[in-house]
Amino acid sequence: MISDRITQIDQRIQEIHNRFQPRPAVEPALNTSSTSESERAAVSPEKPVLFSGMLEQLIQEESKKQGVSPDLVRAVVKAESNGNPKAVSPKGAIGLMQLMPQTAEMLGVDPHDPSENLEGGIRFLKQMAGRYGDLDRTLAAYNAGPGAVDRFKGVPPFEETQQYIKKIKKTLNSLQQP
Repeated sequence: MISDRITQIDQRIQEIHNRFQPRPAVEPALNTSSTSESERAAVSPEKPVLFSGMLEQLIQEESKKQGVSPDLVRAVVKAESNGNPKAVSPKGAIGLMQLMPQTAEMLGVDPHDPSENLEGGIRFLKQMAGRYGDLDRTLAAYNAGPGAVDRFKGVPPFEETQQYIKKIKKTLNSLQQP
C-alpha cells in the first residue's frame, strides 16, 4: 500500500517536472498567452523567455497575489534552479526557489511541491524585502540568510553572495529591457 502510494507520488512528480522544463533561452517574450511564437520572435529577438508556460503562469499568479515583481521572481528562479522543480543543491536547498528544509518548515510549505515552493520562496523574498528595504540586502538575505546580513550590517563579504546579487541584477536588467 505504501509502496504503491510512493510510486504514484513519484509519477506525479515526474509529470510536474516534465511540465516545468525550461524553454530554450532564445525565445523572446515572457508572456506567451496571446502571441504566437513567430510574432514573439519578430517583436523582441534579444529578450529571453526563461520558463515554460505553466511555470510562467505560476510565477505570474503568485507574484501578483503577493505583490512581488514577477521579473524579480523569474530572476531568482533562474539563478536558484534554472526552473528545475527537482533541483537540490549540495547544501540541501530544494526546488524552484531552492528553499532550505528549515526555511520551508518555517514557511509551512512542502519544498518538493513546485507551487508551494514558489509560494514560500516568494513569501520569504517579500519578508526579506520588508525587513531590509533594498534589493541588495534583500537578495543577500535570500542567498546567505538574514543572520548573515544582520551580522555584517549589510551584504556579507561572501563571494558567492556578491556574485548572486550581480547575477540577479543582470537577469532583471535583461527582463526589463523594452
